Amino acid sequence: MKKSVYFIGIGGAGMSALARYFLSQNWAVLGSDLAESGIVAQLRKEGAKVKIGQKNGNITAKIDLIIYSQAIRPENPELQEARRLNINTLSYPKVIGELTRKYKTIAIAGAHGKSTTTALAALVLQKGGLDPTVIVGANLKEFGGKNFRAGDGKNNYLVLEADEFGRAFLHYSPTYTIITNIDREHLDIYKNLIDIKKTFLQLIVNTHDGGTVVINRDNKYCYSLKEKITAIARNKKLKIIWYSLYDSAAKKIQKKIPIPGKHNISNALAVYYLGKVLGVSEKNILAATGAYQGISRRMEYRGEMKTGISVYDDYAHHPTEIKATLQAFREKFPKSTTICVFQPHQAKRLTVLFKEFQKAFDDADITIVLPLYKVPGRDEASPLDSEKLVSEIKKRQPKKSIFYLDDPMKIKTTIAAIQLLLKQKSNLIMMGAGNIVQYTDNLLTS
Repeated sequence: MKKSVYFIGIGGAGMSALARYFLSQNWAVLGSDLAESGIVAQLRKEGAKVKIGQKNGNITAKIDLIIYSQAIRPENPELQEARRLNINTLSYPKVIGELTRKYKTIAIAGAHGKSTTTALAALVLQKGGLDPTVIVGANLKEFGGKNFRAGDGKNNYLVLEADEFGRAFLHYSPTYTIITNIDREHLDIYKNLIDIKKTFLQLIVNTHDGGTVVINRDNKYCYSLKEKITAIARNKKLKIIWYSLYDSAAKKIQKKIPIPGKHNISNALAVYYLGKVLGVSEKNILAATGAYQGISRRMEYRGEMKTGISVYDDYAHHPTEIKATLQAFREKFPKSTTICVFQPHQAKRLTVLFKEFQKAFDDADITIVLPLYKVPGRDEASPLDSEKLVSEIKKRQPKKSIFYLDDPMKIKTTIAAIQLLLKQKSNLIMMGAGNIVQYTDNLLTS
């Protein structure tokens, strides 16, 4: 009889990938989520039984294991019932932590660029014949539009997107670690930048003795830790590889990689050095990065509006990510008008990084800011909101075309009105980590 596992919050990016892992291991996969979604529908097609709504009646003593996401609160009725029934309950990071000890794990961490770098690493290992198992936080076309790939187990590699939110990656025990960058992010979890740096250092400490750490020389916060990283490496016999856009290999990658932006060249460069360590030939590394088709919600082309405007989805929600994405659009489409519709995500992030947000939209010709998306269970009342952000940007740049739109359902008519004033090709970027993606489909209908 199959063992059964129940996922509380199965529709999340990481949770759905882990659910697919258990399906590949021939477990009976059950779960719940708060709302229907494309991910939930797909998981059902793949064999998972998913209920909408979370209540104690969903949990029975026949379930062998309960896995819950970091977003699940202690008072969740399903979690409480599981514990009342003495069912083994584990958080997502703890289960992933157990997997990292089962495989030769490649953990890809950083404030930004994790999903893209994880995807590129997976493709390089595939091209090199290493056939990895992959858990990534976004869907890949190369994986049939999924966020998981099952390896054959012969080489025993796991390529893993290692999230710092909730200090999740401290549960992991990788053999190879990539750190794309360190930034002031998730400040509802971390006290300050010092706290963030210490946590990334601990990830390096958790890397297996004799393992390899590939880290971004161009990121000032990473490089500020060089002495401490060197000391850790000496103690644990780690191989440390610092990579930089000034490396000669960066030019080789730039000629091959099909996605724009210096940040993506940097991400691919990290993977280039990883591939070298794993014995993948340069020819195969460059072929894999050159064939990359991109991942969901990262400059993802969705189609055209009836009026001819090209529509893209992007997950950027931190000022650093917003600037990098808009610069990449400027690089790729120098003669087009860039329209950015942005939904701020989480009150704490907006408040702490308010000044940085004011400078993030400089490469957009027109910016429309939607109401703040407040994260359930994580957000508190804030003195700052979207309207104040727009007001401050206008003070700083009086001629800047930036507007506050109180109702996301008005995006389509607002864009139509703006288009009457435009005389050239336009690209519309729907940007944010909240529910803004739900409004994109409406733009593409007649």
